[in-house]
Amino acid sequence: TDSARVFATQVPAFSILPSLRGPGCELETAIDSLISVFHNYSGKEGDKYKLSKKELKELLQNELGGLLETQREPEAVDKIMHDLDENGDGQVDFQEFVILVVALTVACNPFFSEET
Repeated sequence: TDSARVFATQVPAFSILPSLRGPGCELETAIDSLISVFHNYSGKEGDKYKLSKKELKELLQNELGGLLETQREPEAVDKIMHDLDENGDGQVDFQEFVILVVALTVACNPFFSEET
């Protein structure tokens, strides 16, 4: 959204190492980790700010292995890629990646389960 983009341009980059932060900075550390994980996989096949399908699959296998193991469909990565790729460019940018992370976070939170 436009407001998210405006906010993102006003927030300074996370360049301080997590070990130098004080106690109680778990969310900053989590944000830093998300950025690092994304960039550890992006750009190996082209645009350093986007994940190709192969890069996305490698990220999912290495960082979220349980997610792919529970998928019965052999085309799970294709479906995830299609669902995330909002602009249709065949790649997943950071904003599209964050949508996956948020969706998984909500799905994993017991507060949102049907049993509660």
